[in-house]
Amino acid sequence: MQRHISMARIDSKILFITTSPRTPFRMIPEIELLDTHFTGKKWNIETQKAFMQRLREESFFYGEGANDPAFSARDRINRAPKALGFVTLSPVIRLTAAGEELIQTKRKEEIFLRQLLKFQLPSPYHKSTDKAAKFWVKPYLEIFRLIRHFGTLKFDELMLFGLQLTNYRLFNIIVSKIEQFRIAKAQTEQSYKSFRNEYLAAELEAIYREEIVSGATQTRESNDVSLAKFLQTKASNVRDYADALFRYLRATGLVNISHIGKSISIAFEKVQEVDYFLKHTDREPCFVDEEKLYAEYLANPEIPQLFTDNKDLLSGKIQSEFPYIKVDSTFSITKLKDILYDETGKRKESIINEQITKIKDCRLYDDINITFSQIADKSLYDAPLMLEWNTWRAITMLDGGQVTANLKFDDYGNPMSTAQGNMADIVCDYGDFGLTVEVTMQMGQRQYEMEGEPVTRHLAKLKKETGKPSYCLFIAPHINEACIAHFYALHKMNISYYGGQSTIVPLPLHVFQKMVEDSYKAAYTPQSQQVKQFFERSNEIAATSVDEKAWYREITEQALNWLKY
Repeated sequence: MQRHISMARIDSKILFITTSPRTPFRMIPEIELLDTHFTGKKWNIETQKAFMQRLREESFFYGEGANDPAFSARDRINRAPKALGFVTLSPVIRLTAAGEELIQTKRKEEIFLRQLLKFQLPSPYHKSTDKAAKFWVKPYLEIFRLIRHFGTLKFDELMLFGLQLTNYRLFNIIVSKIEQFRIAKAQTEQSYKSFRNEYLAAELEAIYREEIVSGATQTRESNDVSLAKFLQTKASNVRDYADALFRYLRATGLVNISHIGKSISIAFEKVQEVDYFLKHTDREPCFVDEEKLYAEYLANPEIPQLFTDNKDLLSGKIQSEFPYIKVDSTFSITKLKDILYDETGKRKESIINEQITKIKDCRLYDDINITFSQIADKSLYDAPLMLEWNTWRAITMLDGGQVTANLKFDDYGNPMSTAQGNMADIVCDYGDFGLTVEVTMQMGQRQYEMEGEPVTRHLAKLKKETGKPSYCLFIAPHINEACIAHFYALHKMNISYYGGQSTIVPLPLHVFQKMVEDSYKAAYTPQSQQVKQFFERSNEIAATSVDEKAWYREITEQALNWLKY
């Protein structure tokens, strides 16, 4: 019975990819919480509900989980954490050796890579139904191989064809399909969007021909049995899976993402490392019907062997990238890995500091402005990440102070993933006061449900840690009315849990852009006291406004003229 509970039945015709959590790094504090409070217990409805209750109380919680907490718990833990071998849930809950390594190691990209390379279909954790594709593949391994083969792979190419790589023996067929697509794209006189949509519909009709012919076109989400609705649902699914592939591959630190071109490539400095595991990692799935052996294999944080496990290759890499470091033949592999990690970190810090210098000199103003326009136009691949990164650049240029982005940067100072969730997106220290900056692409009611409470909690955390007056700027393409009402009320409520009154000012992105523009055009360098004055003015307006609409209207007007007051 327990074996049945622990096994997922999949009926997918395309690569089955874990999509939860959306940002891989967010699973780290969650499995640590699971380990702290639930190790040794049964994973059942009661512990699942209890886990979600604990999780909602944590500063890193991001989401809802209120309607069906047990389902939400399973969604968070049974998917990526279990599928990638970080936790085991049978017979009781516990972290695996790989899970412990993920929490403890500073080289988290390395452990993510090992676990992704071992993920396979089929496995004792994922059994195919009769409706599913005949899986025989290690998905992430083969997608790495596909990217390496082409040099650069577009998101649409991965979505259209990469997800059809359900058996590694189909590799050459998928390569041929992508080559044909590129030729057809070069020859078409259609707009790219129309061309892509027609191609996608044709591919989906071929993949799901059996269902379409038999009339089995009803989806779980709708009673609509039309072909159009069926293909629309499948198109949404392949986009989600392709997006998950991008995000999880990015967690290895081995790839670059072109947000404008919406493409993925192997980072030039990482090509040797990728070539090494492509050559040495077995393409065949293993222990397909042996759950105990598969679980042991998946949980082992030392396999498969990577480039950096080879002492000679590792020494050569250090000497090539950091020739000023003297490498002694007596150094252990662990010591060499620490040297490489530390020196790479120093280089990254230096690159980011160079960026900050250019930002403060206003040399990147045009680029910042263009990037905001691209975000508003939805023309970038990962808009939430780019909004967080670009807002950090804008705030850094806007005024003085120590501005810290809590997003994760890759080894070369490029944005890699958004803040984990246990802290504000951006934290600013202006000496006698602090500021948190929160950004979101969420729209409508979901903006309030997902962002309202965490934003307040992050501000309270900064107040408590610094003991200084602190404020918050909340930025989104459009501000939901529920958020306006919530933040207005917090101006007027003295809640000890949040450190008293909470001054949170929500601004639409175009208004914030105007503030940045004013700062750039000013004949002088704006001072931090002008920032403080703006938020104190919000408190004054809230105290006399008849309602939240009047407050929001007036504080928005203040923002549009913030250097004139």
